Amino acid sequence: MFLFFLSSGLFLGWSLGANDAANVFGTAVGSRMITFKRAAVLCSVFVILGAVISGAGTSDTIGKLGTVNALAGAFIVALAAAISVYIMTVIGYPVSTSQGIIGAIIGWNLFTGTLIDYTSLTKIVSSWVACPILAAIFSIILYKLVVICIKTFNVRMFKLDTLTRYGLIIAGIFGAYSLGANNIANVMGVFVPVSPFRDISVMGIFSLTSAQQLFFIGGIAIAIGIITYSKRVMMTVGTGIMKISPVSAFVTVWAHSIVLFLFASQGLERFLISHGLPSIPLVPVSSSQAIVGAVIGIGLLKGGKGIRWKTVRGISVGWVTTPLLAALISFISLFFFQNVFQQQIYKPVEYIVSAEAIERIENKGIPANELKGMLGNKFPSAVQFNNALKECSFLRHDDTNFIMESTEHYKMKITDTGIRSLDAEWFTEEQIKVLEKLEGQVFIHKWMMEEALAGISPSWRIKKDDKLFNRRLKGKIAHIHDLFHASEFFMR
Repeated sequence: MFLFFLSSGLFLGWSLGANDAANVFGTAVGSRMITFKRAAVLCSVFVILGAVISGAGTSDTIGKLGTVNALAGAFIVALAAAISVYIMTVIGYPVSTSQGIIGAIIGWNLFTGTLIDYTSLTKIVSSWVACPILAAIFSIILYKLVVICIKTFNVRMFKLDTLTRYGLIIAGIFGAYSLGANNIANVMGVFVPVSPFRDISVMGIFSLTSAQQLFFIGGIAIAIGIITYSKRVMMTVGTGIMKISPVSAFVTVWAHSIVLFLFASQGLERFLISHGLPSIPLVPVSSSQAIVGAVIGIGLLKGGKGIRWKTVRGISVGWVTTPLLAALISFISLFFFQNVFQQQIYKPVEYIVSAEAIERIENKGIPANELKGMLGNKFPSAVQFNNALKECSFLRHDDTNFIMESTEHYKMKITDTGIRSLDAEWFTEEQIKVLEKLEGQVFIHKWMMEEALAGISPSWRIKKDDKLFNRRLKGKIAHIHDLFHASEFFMR
């Protein structure tokens, strides 16, 4: 069933490859500096590498906007995004899977009554505005630098042609890697919370997390889309907005790739934070917006006369239409999938104001006097609980998020049957022993189990400077949450 439901994500990956590969090699192919066949092969290889190696950064932001907690729901969300992107691809406009998946998740939130994290949404939408502007700025700066270098070193036409050709190949490789790193979360991000995969070790040389295995599958789907259907959109990007020279094509691909890399690089984020600098948010930005912004930057530098503004307006309308279309398709499809096909598209999440939750909230420094009046109250949905919290005058937005995390009702019982089912190659001996010490205990909040485990052994504690360990630990914790969640153990 998982493979069937994953098919919509694969369709979305194919749509991304068919549409967004144009943003990497479209200007190069359009200017006839690189053949489509070579561009397709290079783009396919490096988009997979980017997805697997560096794709984890932006998936967290997608998850914060809306955690799709049922496999059938993830199927519909990805399908709605894929259909909206496919429609735009058939028309010939380069749109973004980022816009498609965000619109589809919002449709899911609206249908299920799940709260929309407006902080994450604002961050994502702001990046959509900043992305083409940054690409245009980088494009202008890079073009001026290239022109200065050509004049300084007196590069002749034949040599310039050769250098530009190789430069486009290198830029395309970098762009394909950045595309995979930044946009794979759009393809597979909604499946990460419901993934059945476990971390694996490959011959003891390197390991692949559950998310990386999903990203690898998604990367292959993107590659198939690149090879089979990307040529038409490549020509729209390469020649539709304005006619550009090979040097301009080289500059626009580099500008586009730099912008995508900035919004996907965890290494850059760590560097900026370690030096006390503001970090760039890790969000899935639109590669389509980046390349269009870069091309327009070149056009503006040359006076703007060669820009086909009618085409730009059409592309801009596509950017606005795509998330709205995806949200509508998602909402309607979820209704039919739930009511006609009787599929569970959402697992209801309750909230309970317990004494333990109030104590945790107070330890965080949040006044909880008004919450004490709700002690023992249960709320069947996030929306209803959030409406109750709005009446508490002391709360800020960040306080509300922490309170909802602390009060989420998720009953778990650690059982011998569950412990014996754990994979000894995935969980360490120390981690399993800690669970054995807690056998028989019942927890009503996720954080209670996490704190109990961490209180016994460092093997269950987050490490400050080890993101790889932390990522693996979060995967294990998510697994035992599901494993020990109230089911048959509470029916006996």
